[in-house]
Amino acid sequence: MNPTIESHQFSSGQWLEIAQGDITAENTDAIVNAANRYLEHGAGVAGAIVRKGGPQIQSESRQWVLEHGLVSHAAPAYTHAGNLPCRYVIHAVGPVWGEGDESNKLDAAVNGCLEVAERLGLSSIAFPAISTGIFGFPKQEAARVMLKSIHHYIVTNPTSSLKLIRLVLYDEATLQVFSDTLEHDDHLHT
Repeated sequence: MNPTIESHQFSSGQWLEIAQGDITAENTDAIVNAANRYLEHGAGVAGAIVRKGGPQIQSESRQWVLEHGLVSHAAPAYTHAGNLPCRYVIHAVGPVWGEGDESNKLDAAVNGCLEVAERLGLSSIAFPAISTGIFGFPKQEAARVMLKSIHHYIVTNPTSSLKLIRLVLYDEATLQVFSDTLEHDDHLHT
């Protein structure tokens, strides 16, 4: 596990943590992959996950698309995690900045991941900063949307199997934005 920088416990007993490091090192039940809708994992977080997790992840991803079609924002795919320390990889399709309605699409992607984790009966999940890399989503807005989505999910699902939700941020600048957003958004502290 990567070192936790910030943590917040909700009244339901569930935890939100912000950590810095490599999401492929997380031993949560699932990690989230910032994927494209074709589930072709070539670069960024997706490329790192397949490199470290092994070819099984790409193979299962291709099979998913064959069986279910292209992946939408609201309905993420999932595969086993191969050689990674987690059990599953949930493949979230984040929005490309400039395509329109980006914040709602990111909200749908985060909620979709949490719902998939719940259906799988998982107790922990780790997210990267979805869409903030090559998809160009501004980090400040991504932090606001992701934290608000997680907060809403926890408040409306206090008996969820999910007890730990981690945001694992690779670089210092992204970590600072998410940490500041958590600290300054009062609605997140209920």
